[in-house]
Amino acid sequence: MYLNREENNSKAGSLSLSVLLVSLAVTVCTVWLVALCGVCGWCQRKLGKRNKPGLEAAGTSEAGRGRGGEKKAIKGVCNKPGNSPKGHPPDGHSSVTDLANSLTGDMVMLSPGSEDDDGEGPISEKLGRIQFSVGYSFQDSTLTVKILKGQELPAKDFSGTSDPFVKLYLLPDKKHKLETKVKRKNLNPHWNETFLFEGFPYEKVRERTLYLQVLDFDRFSRNDPIGEVSIPLNKLSDLGHMQTFWKELKPCMDGAGRRGDLLVSLCYNPTANTITVNIIKARNLKAMDIGGTSDPYVKLWLMHKDKRIEKKKTVTIKCCLNPVFNESFPFEVPAHVLRETTIIITVMDKDRLSRNDVIGKIYLSWKSGPAEVKHWKDMMGRPRTNVAQWHALKA
Repeated sequence: MYLNREENNSKAGSLSLSVLLVSLAVTVCTVWLVALCGVCGWCQRKLGKRNKPGLEAAGTSEAGRGRGGEKKAIKGVCNKPGNSPKGHPPDGHSSVTDLANSLTGDMVMLSPGSEDDDGEGPISEKLGRIQFSVGYSFQDSTLTVKILKGQELPAKDFSGTSDPFVKLYLLPDKKHKLETKVKRKNLNPHWNETFLFEGFPYEKVRERTLYLQVLDFDRFSRNDPIGEVSIPLNKLSDLGHMQTFWKELKPCMDGAGRRGDLLVSLCYNPTANTITVNIIKARNLKAMDIGGTSDPYVKLWLMHKDKRIEKKKTVTIKCCLNPVFNESFPFEVPAHVLRETTIIITVMDKDRLSRNDVIGKIYLSWKSGPAEVKHWKDMMGRPRTNVAQWHALKA
């Protein structure tokens, strides 16, 4: 009996110790789990705060991409391989950084006047201005016109300058014209030449319009019109005294003003040393055929100084004055020759039976006309980006 009681006491003690050990183990596990949950929560909060700006940036980028789509941005072929890291094709699980970088890689940055709105015209470029004097002598019945000087004329030659001279008419008579001397390689010429229209009664003089046309002299081809000025003489209040005027030149209506416009995009890749020219489309081209239409194509020349380096051309669009080309042409241009490089774009009319006709030209370089220089600078300022702009075709 005594032994049984002692055994029972021993078993009870062992059971109590086991319960105590189990309770202690459960308590330790509970504390450990609570501590682990606290650490995980703290880490989540820290990581959330750290990643929050990146998520907001991603949201902003997506919103920006949506707005860009509404503008119908044009995508070109330039720099497509640069949209994803080397050796890894793009997928739908790109990181926030890759997403933000891709937005600046292939979006077209349109310059003013280059939106896909056919109602807007090309950039109104400045053609310079001219200074002249006009006066009438009642005693001699003579109209005196003095051509004094020009200022800020656009460059028409490959060398970045022009050879300007001035033609004078008394409209509506176009048979009798007078001309100044040619000033070689000068964008701010001084002529200081006097011209006399003798034997004109005052009544007839007031019915005339003084027309001045500034042109760039070309020895081997047709002279290029730069700009014009027209002044009805009946609007001059005191024609009996010499009056001096500064007048801004306007596009010549018998030349560049009726040749149409061309939408071109440029993309400069400094890593590959290439300029990609995308001929997008033209509008309101001058009709060169008897049927009132044209068969246009575009010819491109890469020029280094006055030397022709490379030639390319588009396909011909039959019987169309508003053709869409969408053709891209890469040119290799090392960085050290950029300032001496000109890209000549010529819109031609294809003729099967005779010589092809020139509809109009564009000279793109850092020293061409104001609109061309703006496009060139926009291209250089936004590398690896297609920059599109409308250009008025010139004679």
